[in-house]
Amino acid sequence: MSIYYLILLAIIQGLTEFLPVSSSAHLILPAQILGWEDQGPLIDVMAHFGSLFAVLIYFWKDVVSMVSGFFDLLRRRLNKNSALALNLILATPPALLMGYFLTSGGWDTAMRRPDVIAATSIIFGLLLWWADVKFARTKTTEDLTWKGAIGLGLAQSIALIPGTSRSGITMTAARMMDMTRVEAARFSMLMSLPIIGAGGLYSLYKLSGAETGANVNLMTGVIVAALSFISAYIAISFFMKLISRIGMFPFMVYRVLLGLAIILWLIF
Repeated sequence: MSIYYLILLAIIQGLTEFLPVSSSAHLILPAQILGWEDQGPLIDVMAHFGSLFAVLIYFWKDVVSMVSGFFDLLRRRLNKNSALALNLILATPPALLMGYFLTSGGWDTAMRRPDVIAATSIIFGLLLWWADVKFARTKTTEDLTWKGAIGLGLAQSIALIPGTSRSGITMTAARMMDMTRVEAARFSMLMSLPIIGAGGLYSLYKLSGAETGANVNLMTGVIVAALSFISAYIAISFFMKLISRIGMFPFMVYRVLLGLAIILWLIF
């Protein structure tokens, strides 16, 4: 696999992972449209793995609070940090279970189709915009209840369908729970840590084996992860500074146009 292709995948992943436009869709489409070799879901996950470290560094204070809160939970101490840790724990299992189901059944590969991406880009793009303008903007992460955390976890599991966007669907659900844009984006990114971490470790294991199901190996996966870290950190900084001002309308427009462009490409 060409180093230039790997660089392209890393840049795409880093720029789109934390924008509500679906990084998975943008990792799949180049191979589909340009006729390149599909890098496969394992390399996609390794690209996600690199972006995990960008979240760890950008939100390091929240990560420290989360770790501290986990130990507070073990000591049965209830405070802001332990509430954050508990909510993230509750939000994680749905996506892990869905990921296992899709991977074991081969559905993760079967859904890597342009028509699926076109439909999910349009549907969930419109839903994102509707939730952004319809609901109030007052609650923070600290106001999130355990029921809300589970609801966000269920929303995150839907994002395993290409084109849905993990950040997009979780921010949509968070906005429907009246969270502010910044807080919705913040919790969405923190939710990504255990999911991307688990997927990345699984991919490292698979890529280090003799058979990966694609023309890739451990070194290509590591290169993609390292490059995606750089572009992801830049994207996070940009997004968190502008999200409260620009809203979700530009992303909805982009998603709808992308979906329509894919449909036209499929037709003609």
